[in-house]
Amino acid sequence: MRITAGIHKGRKLASLPGIGTRPTSGKVREAIFNICRPVVADANVLDLFAGTGALGLEALSRGAGKAVFVDSDRRGIEIIRKNIAACRETDRTTVIRADITANLNMLPAAGIHFDIVFMDPPYLSHAVHPALHNLAATGTLTTGARVIVEHDPYENIPEEMAGMQLIDRRKYGKTLVTFLKWL
Repeated sequence: MRITAGIHKGRKLASLPGIGTRPTSGKVREAIFNICRPVVADANVLDLFAGTGALGLEALSRGAGKAVFVDSDRRGIEIIRKNIAACRETDRTTVIRADITANLNMLPAAGIHFDIVFMDPPYLSHAVHPALHNLAATGTLTTGARVIVEHDPYENIPEEMAGMQLIDRRKYGKTLVTFLKWL
């Protein structure tokens, strides 16, 4: 897996062995960033269920200002830190280990308001709805922030929920990407 564009284009990213972590494919990442290109420059990015950190690092490569990575898996956190170091992005990143479905109460302490949020929970984990509600409760989203959720097509996201409105939905093979806007 490699960064697809920007200052880190071609940089190889480490991933976890096995099938427990399903990194976003290069094709899907490229499509997501083609859609949200106008809002990436200087954006503060939150990568939830970060896995390898590929989405947040891709955003930094394409001009985002800062990125916060959140995952619950200890091994995933180690891989994220390794990938951040490989991209020499330690100054613009924060890594947090937390259960996103329980709460995101630690986010306000980071002192950052987010313009873009990437969410890629394990498929069919029923984590999308609790994570969106927890995110909305943090008060850390800027007006008009984009929340981009990569999920299984069988996990439905309503057109309006938790102060967010659906603005786009795209299907890529077995992956559904839902684009929400914070109102």
